[in-house]
Amino acid sequence: MIDKDGYCEHCGHAQPRERDHMEHELPGVAAVSDRGLRHHRNEDAYAVSAIALADGAPATVAVVSDGVSSATRPDEASAAACAAARELLVTALPQGEDPREATHDAIMRAAEAVNSLAAPARGPLQHDPHRHENAPACTIVTAVVTGDLLTVGWVGDSRAYWVPEDRSTQPARLTEDDSWAAQMVAAGLLSEAEAYADERAHAITGWLGADAYEVEPHTASFHPDRKGVVIVCTDGLWNYAESAELMAEVTPPDARTRPLECARQLLAHALDGGGHDNVTVAVLPFPLAPEGAGSA
Repeated sequence: MIDKDGYCEHCGHAQPRERDHMEHELPGVAAVSDRGLRHHRNEDAYAVSAIALADGAPATVAVVSDGVSSATRPDEASAAACAAARELLVTALPQGEDPREATHDAIMRAAEAVNSLAAPARGPLQHDPHRHENAPACTIVTAVVTGDLLTVGWVGDSRAYWVPEDRSTQPARLTEDDSWAAQMVAAGLLSEAEAYADERAHAITGWLGADAYEVEPHTASFHPDRKGVVIVCTDGLWNYAESAELMAEVTPPDARTRPLECARQLLAHALDGGGHDNVTVAVLPFPLAPEGAGSA
């Protein structure tokens, strides 16, 4: 018998939950998510799809979200954000909407979904000074591959990287964190090494949730001129491969042809490094094979 908290009533051990480890592979995209070695549950989530555009060309979609642990029900927030963003993207893109506009709209739809999880006010807090709940909250990052175009969007500190198949060429980080460290570096107050060594480094300055400031999705589009993969991940991975160069070093050379194995190896790298956080990574090969269209 398993009690409501997920522990066996006979041996007392925590039992595996469905979200403790998840994997998904579709034509042109794969994703893996894991609880890690230190957390009691997985507060990350992902959603992936392989779709056909209006002209029949294939496209792939990946959404990754990291629940904010200091908020209530972060696992629900990340799952709601991924589901809402994916739903809008797989509806809008086949109808011909511009990928960058669709990405912006998807993140706003995700924000609405997370906002809807906030509990209604139950009376003034001063009547119960010991009760305080932060609304469910999460970060989000999305990637869309359509033809020769790569589009990313994000709020928070989950990231997207470009790793070329030819490792003699330069990899790149495609996103800029909404975080204390990034603000310090952008303002010229600290070097990147100094900022990320500070205990406040990972304090996020942008997120989805009813307690967030006005949500302003970041979006960017790229036209890579060579083959490679897009790595979309939470900080549970990039903490162990922060720079684009380090991410390229730990990405296997056959990542474009074996995206699920690539995702598994990146997860293993994070776990071998200590697995201090939940780890989620999606891998999108670029460009897509012509037969990569499908639906899921």
